[in-house]
Amino acid sequence: MDLGLKGKKAILVGANGGIGRKVAHALAAEGCHVAVCGRKQAKVDKVVAELAPSGVTVFAEALDVTDAAAVPAFVDRAAEALGGCDIFISFTSANLGEDSDAGWDAVMQADILPMRRGVAAAKPYLLKSDAGSIICMSSTGAVEEFMGVQPYNALKAAVMVYSSDLSQALAPQGVRVNCITPGPVMTEDGPWAYIKDNMTPFYDATMAKIPTGQMTTGEELARTIVFVASPACKSMTGANIVVDGGYTKRVQF
Repeated sequence: MDLGLKGKKAILVGANGGIGRKVAHALAAEGCHVAVCGRKQAKVDKVVAELAPSGVTVFAEALDVTDAAAVPAFVDRAAEALGGCDIFISFTSANLGEDSDAGWDAVMQADILPMRRGVAAAKPYLLKSDAGSIICMSSTGAVEEFMGVQPYNALKAAVMVYSSDLSQALAPQGVRVNCITPGPVMTEDGPWAYIKDNMTPFYDATMAKIPTGQMTTGEELARTIVFVASPACKSMTGANIVVDGGYTKRVQF
């Protein structure tokens, strides 16, 4: 299937590792030019080197997404370097795992606000695109109880509402907005790899709740994200796509 991504431009915030890195790879494999950023220069450089054989244009920077000016400035520089923006996705995340002011603030500063600022900065470029697409990243922690009272869960639920509202506002202007809601995802440089080795009872208990018996891989999730973001999926907007191997037990509607 031709996803229609060759020559398109994607700006990915926080894509120097984990799911974002896998999405950058999947987009580049389809001929999509990509911009990536992350906190650590070494990890950013690694992604750039990995994407080089694809032959697409890659723009990359290291930055602190909690700086209010950093993400909008990155989006502007990336759009200039790539020649526009057709796809915008923010992957940054944080979770202190505690119901405290600090816990709520950590998720807001490193996850929610960088996404909102990035969307606002990318919007003028997306409006000029003939295939403008925004993907908002949520979590199954937002739809079922997960590890107790956590601001991460509550704020990831807010992402679903934000994505839906944004889809209605931007649809008449030709920009699609969809939400992806992953369950536990295994990447070699992600949190579940650490949990497997260092929190084995919790890892085993989580695996026992996945009916397929397998954790979603970063590559599997990336393929879903890339399809939903692509022109091949041009009629989908306002959707919330759960990708979790059956981990979530609620009826998906």
